[in-house]
Amino acid sequence: MRLRLHYKAARAAGVTCHQGINLSTEFKVTGLFYESGGYKLRKYLDIKRVGVTSSEPDLMVVMMNPGSSFPLDGRDNNSVPSEAEPDTTQQQIMKVMDSASFGYARILNLSDLRTPDSSELYRFLKSDESSSVDHSIFSPSRTSELRQLFIKDIPVIYGWGVNSTLVPLAKLAIETLDINNPLGMLKASTEYSYYHPLPRIYAKQVEWVQHVTSQSTRTQQSCTGV
Repeated sequence: MRLRLHYKAARAAGVTCHQGINLSTEFKVTGLFYESGGYKLRKYLDIKRVGVTSSEPDLMVVMMNPGSSFPLDGRDNNSVPSEAEPDTTQQQIMKVMDSASFGYARILNLSDLRTPDSSELYRFLKSDESSSVDHSIFSPSRTSELRQLFIKDIPVIYGWGVNSTLVPLAKLAIETLDINNPLGMLKASTEYSYYHPLPRIYAKQVEWVQHVTSQSTRTQQSCTGV
């Protein structure tokens, strides 16, 4: 049975944490899916709270690559955004949004390559194939696309993981965006490695949500668990 606690009712009751809320009914997820060079890709993903009418995000997120999210209409090569099935990583972002009262988040990725298998992504990045597809929104050749999609002067979460294969793209993204005080968990003694929102250990998943939520000045009430 689906449990639903409306956002307005929760705010009226002084509740900003997501406990008891069915996130899949609180948020609408859409993305722009496309194909290039025989690969399935996604340019961006928007997560918007149901009832929010804003045309621009109030939170930006940069992660590794599109995982298992897919277009519900089955169209892998589209010129317009379509409704998407969220994956568990995106639900971590929803939890932060719910706890910190964000209404609209946009996710960009270091690579647009769609695969739920991180080892497949790492293999792709190390291969000559990656140079045949303009798969990163942070590539200099895609500056105009990034300018259209990235909203400035709002909070930004970094969360692409700590695998060394990602460092060149992570460095490119960080230097391109030039964000002061991004949200996220930076691995000790590194410059470019921000922990992924969905570590394998559940306690670490809880820790990530709580840490990123606590970094946001928009947090109105601390959460004791997810």
